Amino acid sequence: MTTSTSTEIQQFDIAIVGGAMAGATLALGLANLAKELKQPLNIALIEAHSPEINTQKNQPHQGFDARSIAVAQGSIFELTRLGIWPHLAHLGTAIENIHVSDRGHFGMTTLNARDFHLPYLGQVVELERVGAALFNQLQQAQVSLFCPAKLAQMEAGIEANQLLLVDGQRLSAKLVVAADGHHSVVRRDAKLPLEQVDFQQVAIVANVATDRAHQQWAYERFTDSGPLAILPMANIDGQPRVSLVWALAPEKAQQMLAASKAEFLQTLQQDFGFRAGAFIDVGQRYSYPLMLSYMTRPIYQRTVFIGNAAQTLHPIAGQGFNLGLRDLVALIAEVRQALEQNEDIGGAKLTHQYLAQRVDDRESTINNVEFLVRGFSNQHWPLVAGRNLGLRLLSWCPPLKTPIARKAMGWKG
Repeated sequence: MTTSTSTEIQQFDIAIVGGAMAGATLALGLANLAKELKQPLNIALIEAHSPEINTQKNQPHQGFDARSIAVAQGSIFELTRLGIWPHLAHLGTAIENIHVSDRGHFGMTTLNARDFHLPYLGQVVELERVGAALFNQLQQAQVSLFCPAKLAQMEAGIEANQLLLVDGQRLSAKLVVAADGHHSVVRRDAKLPLEQVDFQQVAIVANVATDRAHQQWAYERFTDSGPLAILPMANIDGQPRVSLVWALAPEKAQQMLAASKAEFLQTLQQDFGFRAGAFIDVGQRYSYPLMLSYMTRPIYQRTVFIGNAAQTLHPIAGQGFNLGLRDLVALIAEVRQALEQNEDIGGAKLTHQYLAQRVDDRESTINNVEFLVRGFSNQHWPLVAGRNLGLRLLSWCPPLKTPIARKAMGWKG
């Protein structure tokens, strides 16, 4: 890791704006690629916050907050191939079984790793702990880390893009990768459109203590107010824990955020039931509005958008990070080809080949998630009957689970 305070224009092959999960993973993947190919690759990572700095202030990194995410089995395969997962594996809690149900109706099914001859369907990681592990690896990698630093402005150029940081530092990069989230400064400066769909729901996120071990079960329960997901987490001092993502109407979400612990846990228990045991305590509660946002064309002149800068999804199927990871895996593959063929690393060929590689997967995943949200967040009887029959058919005819499981595990093919 290197850090610079010079006011001269610093030259880079690739500048990544945003160092949360997508940006930090991409930086490490590119650094490992350069080492593998034995080719120099000047990489800059611009990030406004770092786990080390925020730990001193007792504040979580904005991209590595108290949330947990499910990393699909296919994503773990790719992270392992990139040389990154071995440094994160000790932070994961395996998902061996998934239980899906429709509250108040007969629809129910399960997915089990053993049915697919796999050790797990995915792993749950806590973002704050992952952030520290990734930044520890960045400190040992051939990456110039500008942190804490914020992008003030980007100007696209013919040979390179110019970046001005808030502190006055200037960078030039042949390729800029925007991994700076939903409110992307790069997208703002490029004046590119963002399509948005408001689901009129708010997600409450919290860690919940239970009276019994989760035994590697994850749950997706569809309720009258929206989907409710429970993910297994590592125990703390022997206390079993799960991660909660609870989609609610905005008014009810406000009530639950303001409710006492006892009221919150009672309402949660009523909506979810007792499959995961009794909920006995809850940590700090966070919330964020649920929207679908996406760029129809996540490229620009010498610029590629990945992760939440390119699209944000409803958490109903846990596909947000996994889709973003496939973005960066495809980009690394294009960079590899450019390096091997001695081509312009940020030229139109690379950006357009990246776009072509990502079109089908992005459209399919976005459409599937929106279908699930629309299909399971209403009580119109034809849809209720159809979705419950569909869930039961999955239980009655196990081969039908295979394509569902492949998507859940992040496999495109």
